[in-house]
Amino acid sequence: MAHIAVTQQEAGRRPLIICDFSPPRGSDTDMLEPARTLDVDWISMAYNPGRSVRVNSAFAAQWVKANTGKDVVFTLATRDMNKLAVQSLLLGAQLQGLENVVVVKGDDFTERDLALNNDVNDFTPSQMITSIASMNDGLDFRGLKLRRPTQFCIGATIDMGRDLDRELLLTNRKIRAGAQFLMSQPTFTSDTPLRFNERYADRFRQEISVPVFHGVQVMAPEAIVFGDIPRWVTDDLDKGRPGRDVALQVLDDFASAGLDTIYLVPPIMRGGRRDYETTQEVLEVVRR
Repeated sequence: MAHIAVTQQEAGRRPLIICDFSPPRGSDTDMLEPARTLDVDWISMAYNPGRSVRVNSAFAAQWVKANTGKDVVFTLATRDMNKLAVQSLLLGAQLQGLENVVVVKGDDFTERDLALNNDVNDFTPSQMITSIASMNDGLDFRGLKLRRPTQFCIGATIDMGRDLDRELLLTNRKIRAGAQFLMSQPTFTSDTPLRFNERYADRFRQEISVPVFHGVQVMAPEAIVFGDIPRWVTDDLDKGRPGRDVALQVLDDFASAGLDTIYLVPPIMRGGRRDYETTQEVLEVVRR
């Protein structure tokens, strides 16, 4: 199992799960050890969560693959590197045996951040996807031939819960640029992706042609919350319902709707710690 798009085609009805994972803020590999026990198909190494200094996603992903045998995804952000740096890093990642990459824009810097460093944005996400697809065809960004084409499976992110018309256009653009799989931001009901898929088909006269891994966030009372959380979720958590049970309810809803490709997001606690233990409890139920 390696290339996400190929594996998805061969999986049948078995649920496929990508799990989000944070690289450490130093060279202590103990922070990567939880990847060993997570019962998932791929570990997706995040890119500098919280705009903090961390081990590069590709290097952390390579460590996980080499030391745990897990299949991995690494992340590239358009925010931080120019074209030469991006493509050089990609060649190094391929040299290390990495095959799956997901392209993101990266969170915007705050004014305080910009006083200390600059953003680059040499590419838009769609342009970076096109660039990687060209490397797969054996050409660098200058149009010169590489000694050997890369063989990346290219992913992109989408947000089904935001400006729907804009997100439909961006999704189509990323697919046409060469994205071979998509990872969506977490939602809490299957109605959201089903409505998105329906609107996409109406708009472009075809269904989404690549696998979509649907985001499911594992909640915890003290976790940092991203995006809009439904009132029923916050009410249940306030009443003491375990975040594990909320995630399992969402996963059951998704499974009933035929959504069996999942992007699982463990809780992010204050200070950046991830609660992988609760996430594994969720996985133990899903994998029964």
